[in-house]
Amino acid sequence: MVLLENETFLSELTRLFRRSKTSGSLNITMKRYDGRTKPKPKTEKPGQSSHETLEYKCLLRATLGSKKISTVINQRDVNRFQMAYTSVLKGNMDGLKKRDKKTAKGKSKSKATQ
Repeated sequence: MVLLENETFLSELTRLFRRSKTSGSLNITMKRYDGRTKPKPKTEKPGQSSHETLEYKCLLRATLGSKKISTVINQRDVNRFQMAYTSVLKGNMDGLKKRDKKTAKGKSKSKATQ
């Protein structure tokens, strides 16, 4: 997995979106990240708690086939990145299929009659 800067990640994500239109599907995941690469050992007793103040970050990953990219967003950069990220998503999510409303109505009616 390649860890990229935020701007580089967005430009590479745009390329992956273009490539996904011809083959495969693009998976994007976002999760909270505390900066550790190894798990924290469970040495604390149940009554004790550590008073560490961690600055949480956000880890964003995108996968298309065997191509994987990721970036880490700092807390102070979240708003700026989120605005740029939403514009990339809005610009590239034009090939979505519309939902078939007839099957959704049929399912809800059958539940209501039971």
